[in-house]
Amino acid sequence: MEFTKMHGLGNDFVVVAHFEDVPKNVNQLAIDICNRNFGVGADGLVFILPSDKADVRMRIFNADGTEAEQCGNAIRCVAKYVYDHNMKKKEKLSVETLAGIQHVKLHIENNFVSTVEVDMGEPILKGELVPTAIKESEVVNHPIEVDGVKFYFTAVSMGNPHAVIYVEDAPHFDVEKWGPKLETHPLFPKKTNVEFVTVKNDHEVEMRVWERGVGQTLACGTGACATGVASVLTGQTSREVLVHLKGGDLKVYWNKEDNHVYMTGEAKEVFRGTWLGEVKW
Repeated sequence: MEFTKMHGLGNDFVVVAHFEDVPKNVNQLAIDICNRNFGVGADGLVFILPSDKADVRMRIFNADGTEAEQCGNAIRCVAKYVYDHNMKKKEKLSVETLAGIQHVKLHIENNFVSTVEVDMGEPILKGELVPTAIKESEVVNHPIEVDGVKFYFTAVSMGNPHAVIYVEDAPHFDVEKWGPKLETHPLFPKKTNVEFVTVKNDHEVEMRVWERGVGQTLACGTGACATGVASVLTGQTSREVLVHLKGGDLKVYWNKEDNHVYMTGEAKEVFRGTWLGEVKW
């Protein structure tokens, strides 16, 4: 099986195209191929597939084999792959995901995609739909306790669940300790991604992320979008914010008029190869 290794700000993926559907053993395949010692190494396995609703369809499987509804960094990689590999030579693309159809705008330099702007759609804020176990129209600065320590989170879904928590020093926060405990807290029936955020000013935040089913990653596109929304809901930033992540920066804009969240960032192709492990079709 031929693949292309790509990343969006260090959030890295094994991308596979030119098949009609995913393999029968896709969950175990994701575990094997994403293994950083015995496989290619990645945060997720992404398939670019045909769609009867959009230009292409994306399915993404986390490093633990579970399927994710959506991924902001992966969708930028998919858009770059589709254009750069001449699958669809269009500067505006539609991508079908489990979270719905996403629309992307490509910025081209020297006939290759440099950055991608993704219309991430409307954020979901109702507690039960994020989902959380809290029956409120918005879950903002809600207390949550783990191991005797109390945090306050704001719940946002960008097609996948996020809990945004503000801390004093996000770059040095112990994500590895608290991330997995919060991910699996009973308040989150489908588990959750967790963002630890420090507000620098009205237009900038620092963010670190614990991704559901993956662990700590260098970047998270949907997490950056959720952080932008949460920062507005908590009155800490404007609707346009630059999110600083370990792997680089993402621009996030929550448009007041259409209620959509727009995210802009880079996508890179690293190398191509052939997977020699078992693939069951």
